Amino acid sequence: MTVATPLDDDERIWRLNLGSVNAYLVDDGEVTLVDAGTPRSVDSIGAGLATAGYDVDDLDRVLITHFDLDHVGGIAGLAPDCPLYAMEPDASFVAGARKPPVGNRKGLFQRAAGLLVTLPEQPVDRLTDEEQVGGFIAYHTPGHTPGHTVYHHPELGVAMLGDLVREKDGSLGTPPWPLAYDAGQNRESIRALSARDLEFEFACMGHGDPLVSNGAAVLSKLASVA
Repeated sequence: MTVATPLDDDERIWRLNLGSVNAYLVDDGEVTLVDAGTPRSVDSIGAGLATAGYDVDDLDRVLITHFDLDHVGGIAGLAPDCPLYAMEPDASFVAGARKPPVGNRKGLFQRAAGLLVTLPEQPVDRLTDEEQVGGFIAYHTPGHTPGHTVYHHPELGVAMLGDLVREKDGSLGTPPWPLAYDAGQNRESIRALSARDLEFEFACMGHGDPLVSNGAAVLSKLASVA
């Protein structure tokens, strides 16, 4: 399996196919890793970075869409010497300052899965809705997790959607409801994000094949029925 595949002709946006989940690499003059797979993904991420012509020391930041084993599990093993960014409360989950709630089905699962995750040693910078970090703008999209975040890069026309949606056969759908803190809130976040009228061709999600054209239009179609 080829881990790293460029999504654009200029090789500025790369998909890192980690098997069951995707991470992404973006170079807009600064090098950003979006999510970091599971604890077993470390070697694959390193191989993907090398294929794209980078190594971990080249990273300027890591953007975290949300706290889940398959999105943050590789950070500690990679040990990047760069800032980490996430929204609350997921940022505090990653930092170890708080634990997911046991009163929520997904939160209870996160607690159990967290036993398999070594948390990163470096601090996590807390983002707020619509805050800019590098070339990205962060949008709070709760539901899958309470601090779930989408990162939109207007210049490159790419949206890092995390687990807000899933791809199947070129279409977008909602993640299975048992995997969300609040499936209804997740659907509302899809509608709210679409209503922002962001422009992007590339729709990059954690699960499924990223869309390389008409990303915003496909999201809008999902929002109309979500």
